[in-house]
Amino acid sequence: MYNKKISVVIAGIVCMISFSTIAQNTRMRTYCNPVNIDYTYMIYNSDKDISYRSGADPAVVEFRGEYYMFVTRSMGYWHSTDLQSWNFIEPEKWYPQGSNAPAAHNYKDSVLYVMGDPSGAMSVLYTDNPKRGDWKAVPAILHNLQDPALFIDDDGSAFVYWGSSNLHPIRGQRLNKDHRFIRYGEVDSLFNKDMDKHGWERFGENNSDTIPGYIEGPWMTKHNNKYYLQYGAPGTEFNVYADGVYIGNHPLGPFEYAPNNPVSFKPGGFMNGAGHGSTVKGPQDLYWHFASMALSYNVNWERRLCMFPLHFDNDGLMWSDTYFGDYPRYAPSEPGKAGEFTGWMLLSYKKPVTVSSSVGDHTAEKLTDEQVKTYWLAGDNGDSQWATIDLQKAGMVHAVQINYFDHESDMYGRIPGLRHRYVVEGSLDGQDWRVLIDKSNSFRDNPNDYVELPEAERIRYLRYRNIEVPTPHLAISDIRVFGIGEGKKPGPVTGFHVQREDDRRDAMITWNAQKDVQGYNVRWGIAPDKLYSSWLIYDDNQLLLKALTTDQEYYFTIEAFNENGISTPLKPIHVK
Repeated sequence: MYNKKISVVIAGIVCMISFSTIAQNTRMRTYCNPVNIDYTYMIYNSDKDISYRSGADPAVVEFRGEYYMFVTRSMGYWHSTDLQSWNFIEPEKWYPQGSNAPAAHNYKDSVLYVMGDPSGAMSVLYTDNPKRGDWKAVPAILHNLQDPALFIDDDGSAFVYWGSSNLHPIRGQRLNKDHRFIRYGEVDSLFNKDMDKHGWERFGENNSDTIPGYIEGPWMTKHNNKYYLQYGAPGTEFNVYADGVYIGNHPLGPFEYAPNNPVSFKPGGFMNGAGHGSTVKGPQDLYWHFASMALSYNVNWERRLCMFPLHFDNDGLMWSDTYFGDYPRYAPSEPGKAGEFTGWMLLSYKKPVTVSSSVGDHTAEKLTDEQVKTYWLAGDNGDSQWATIDLQKAGMVHAVQINYFDHESDMYGRIPGLRHRYVVEGSLDGQDWRVLIDKSNSFRDNPNDYVELPEAERIRYLRYRNIEVPTPHLAISDIRVFGIGEGKKPGPVTGFHVQREDDRRDAMITWNAQKDVQGYNVRWGIAPDKLYSSWLIYDDNQLLLKALTTDQEYYFTIEAFNENGISTPLKPIHVK
């Protein structure tokens, strides 16, 4: 579907008039990370001929019973009625280069506020019609703000938070909402990272570097008269990018570090990272946490979005459920099951693949290796290209996720009319095929397309047939097939051992390797009933965990999984 639009610049805000509408996807009962939206192509490395999509730093808010998602440098924002299906909005007025690390706040369903000028000098924008996007700016300019967050309390008092640095802390200040959001009072330094105590705040992949990590992206959530100030660390390009939280009784603190930090953490699996996010109350009055994931192949800032169910336990601790965090989960509107893991396993992992063609070392096996930074590259992007996965045994297929990849795409900015068209077929014998997914006439741009089948299908072979992609090359990172196999699930893990190192931020975790196992989930937390963190590991039987807090005791457990299910977890062991 093609857009026709007129753009002009008025007072530093782009005014866009759009003459297009995009139909909603048919609602599914489940979703799968990364979130499948039509990510915008970035322009910031065009001088180097580096083309990539990205979406990061999501600010998601509810407004009049619907939801709006503001994302870094996206030239607009997204709207949803259910936190699952998202449509892009080209507002009448917006930041010329898109917002950067945006803030958003709903004030009593009367006005929606947004901040996020890339320059760091910004007015507060407001509208009562975000679907139209006739944004107006208050006359006051707030200077030197990176990664801002805006919060207006129930009594109308307003606060701004900000910070993005490997040196400086998260800061906060009160605003006079009734007088153009002018700052008054002192700037409060609220908290900084403490890498000597908090292992997860250390820089680098697997928290393995020694240089100072970043602390950034604050977001305030009020729950049961407590104030939860969230923040991201240690760097957006790493698998350990995460969100922590400090808790206080006042919007400016004092704040106390939560003992179960980080509260949003996804270091293992297909796509990693769960940092610089936002928390929103969604359908059925359940909370959700949106965050950034690292793809980081073309450039470090190549990112995707994720969402996880978020909870507050009986002790008032915030935590998000990232267990099997890039496997299918029930959608926010699903009654009685919202956010729960479906139990659908990965049937395609390391299964043999045949393809119509491939280029260089971007070969067929890359389609099932569960590594987001490797990909299959076809000989061309036309309708003669196909890929067939042999699941080796028949199983009940419930869903398929196709993750397209940008290989020398030479595309920049917000491009109308992009679409992915394909057909997925299934077979028991490799001879007789039936259509499982038909997107031959789709008008949607689906870079991380997740499709739940209307009914589960028993198949052994799955074939992707390309029809059209918007990029000059057909490149796919992984075709992920989810369902339930017909064999045996693993037995309990044996030989599980956790040794806390002399550096108490670290723990070496080992166990006995098992046959007929795809991988393992190591789970840990501050109590046997608070095992809120997990690390999904393929093809290994050890983990050096460097994300612990020095003065905190922990409990650990482990389970094994394959395409048939998950083993019984071990009784948690206490490690002081």
